[in-house]
Amino acid sequence: MLKQVTKKAAGINSRVCAVLGGQWGDEGKGKLADVLAKNYDIVARFNGGNNAGHTVVVNDKKYAFHLLPCGLIYPHTTNILGNGTVIHVPSLFEELEPLTADGLEWEGRLLLSDRAHLLFDMHQAVDGHQEEGRGSKNIGTTKKGIGPAYATKANRNGIRVGMLKHFDVFETQLRELLDYQHHLYGVDVDIEGEVDKYKKYAEILSPWIVDGVHFINQAYDDGKSIIAEGANAVMLDLDYGTYPFVTSSTTSVGGMSTGLGLSPNKIETAVGVIKAYTTRVGWGPFPTELTDDTCGGMVPRDAPGTDIGRHLQTVGAEIGVTTGRKRRCGWLDVPVIQYGHMINSYGSINLTKLDVMDDLDEVKLGVAYKINGQRLLPGQMPSTLEDLYAVEVEYETMPGWKTDISKCRTFEELPSEAQHYVNRIEELVGCPVSFIGVGAGREDMAVAQFV
Repeated sequence: MLKQVTKKAAGINSRVCAVLGGQWGDEGKGKLADVLAKNYDIVARFNGGNNAGHTVVVNDKKYAFHLLPCGLIYPHTTNILGNGTVIHVPSLFEELEPLTADGLEWEGRLLLSDRAHLLFDMHQAVDGHQEEGRGSKNIGTTKKGIGPAYATKANRNGIRVGMLKHFDVFETQLRELLDYQHHLYGVDVDIEGEVDKYKKYAEILSPWIVDGVHFINQAYDDGKSIIAEGANAVMLDLDYGTYPFVTSSTTSVGGMSTGLGLSPNKIETAVGVIKAYTTRVGWGPFPTELTDDTCGGMVPRDAPGTDIGRHLQTVGAEIGVTTGRKRRCGWLDVPVIQYGHMINSYGSINLTKLDVMDDLDEVKLGVAYKINGQRLLPGQMPSTLEDLYAVEVEYETMPGWKTDISKCRTFEELPSEAQHYVNRIEELVGCPVSFIGVGAGREDMAVAQFV
């Protein structure tokens, strides 16, 4: 039977909750963050930029969020882009347009941390330039400029949001940065056009800019509840992921502290969001991928080679919201989940898209890694591509449930085979499952017994 879990561990009524991706992204974090956000006062982003992507449905209307916190759809929430994010202002306004057109009142509820960094069109141009230069060894970035923006931050010639309030200095910094990037990468930039554009942005954005670190801690001290949706996932973390096929920020629970300014002891729970199978976009190691041709570890792009892989890709609608690329698909990789749990100490797990596997005769769990015949311990994850491509996966095979589970709203309503599958994941990972996705809708979840 599914382990009982507290509402606090599930993020239903905790003071501070992090919603984190437990695989390679695209797990369905936005759906859970959307469901939980109605119980929170502050909804925050702490890392990444408009390279994230999820769809929120409100009154049968779909909104594609990339940079914005999903809490904007709830009138009672205040939403903030924390200091750990990189903000592309044109994309920000682009995302706000449909909310405004549909009458969603967001003005006064969206704040920008003064310590967040600005991502310019130039960063996007550099991103594309770098990817093209890598040729067949490209990383598969979203080309949204995320890496180059964080690079200028680390190089200490980036520009923070707060500088928009000091436009004379901002203009000088912007000219120097654009000129530097032009000479470094040969990317053509309309410097005068950028200066004029940001002068207008500065006037609009000035009231939105706050001391983000003080704001979030004052909100905590005032008894406000805070939820943060992490962009990307643990296996794309700059330090812990499958480097160099990673993003450029901290995607794990530690990023909530560095990206918002909340001390670790204030984070009451982290909910790990995990698909019932595994997907990945673009290049990079993928031990449990379902493909007929591993090509020495560098798998064919956009096309799982087996019928089951195609089934997961098709039924699961595995196409990226941000990139439009098809996702590679494979069996659930338990060592990845164990590794993420070790790093993030999940209070509970949201297992998504279990319904995608309804028609399978049998399901498999990748339960362990072996390298040269030696079984790795739970939580061990190879750090090099050479070792990751050498991984052999040990599988357990379980019977499928061959039943439509889309109407199930409790664990007990699931067919016994589906229950066994969930229970085995809990047992292997050592963490309770609090929510189980059984459909695409906001409320299509089988929920655990809460205590």
